[in-house]
Amino acid sequence: MKSKSRNFYLIPYVIWIALFVITPILLILYYSFFDIDGQFTFENYKKFFTPVYLKMTFSSFWYAFLITMFTLLVAYPVAFLLTKSKHKQLLLLLIILPSWINLLLKAYAFIGIFGTYGAANSFLEVIGIGTKQILFTDFSFIFVSVYIFLPFMILPIFNALDELNPSLVDASNDLGASKWTTFKRVIFPLTIDGVKSGCQIVFIPALSLFMLTRLIAGNRVITLGTAIEQHFLVTQDWGMGATIAVFLIIAMVLIMILTGKRKRGIL
Repeated sequence: MKSKSRNFYLIPYVIWIALFVITPILLILYYSFFDIDGQFTFENYKKFFTPVYLKMTFSSFWYAFLITMFTLLVAYPVAFLLTKSKHKQLLLLLIILPSWINLLLKAYAFIGIFGTYGAANSFLEVIGIGTKQILFTDFSFIFVSVYIFLPFMILPIFNALDELNPSLVDASNDLGASKWTTFKRVIFPLTIDGVKSGCQIVFIPALSLFMLTRLIAGNRVITLGTAIEQHFLVTQDWGMGATIAVFLIIAMVLIMILTGKRKRGIL
């Protein structure tokens, strides 16, 4: 009876997965075999392996890597300090709150901040550096991306640190280990699952960014997400757009597999 009841409750989940996960992926795969005239072809896959798209793929992975790396470098110390705070839940809430704001609104806010007459250039003038071109640069694109993804990196790392048994850290200190050794051999290995989850949450969507590449980078940064948008909305070449999406899905699945392995114990 319990088995039948469990299977019954699985039905809505299976229907949801079939309609909104499997079906869209199959449709993308189907359209990838048609050219702009609706003729069946393998040319889209051949075209993907040309220098233009390979360079675009490398660029997407490179920027996703940079965004993930800088987000992790900021998020880990912040999460660590949060666990030591008396008001950690309140501070965590304040960090998460900006993620509730629409992405487009945040992008336009940074356009104002980094613009020629924005707050950033006003500050540079005050300290004597003068007005600089901040908007439409790699710096502005990575900075805004890190800001947007930061809460999603902090949360899993915070949870991993918060669940860490403090007696293990105390034992390391009692055995004469330095703070760096304790971090390297005890704290970081035991929170690596949180780091992996955070990197997965950030790296995967960073691969397919397209709105920020337009509004913040001014199309100076071209990613696979930008190419997909162009093919579906501008050139109307759905086949090529779907082909890029197929490789993007494959890359995301591989990343999920690589970051999904759990590592236990102290190194």
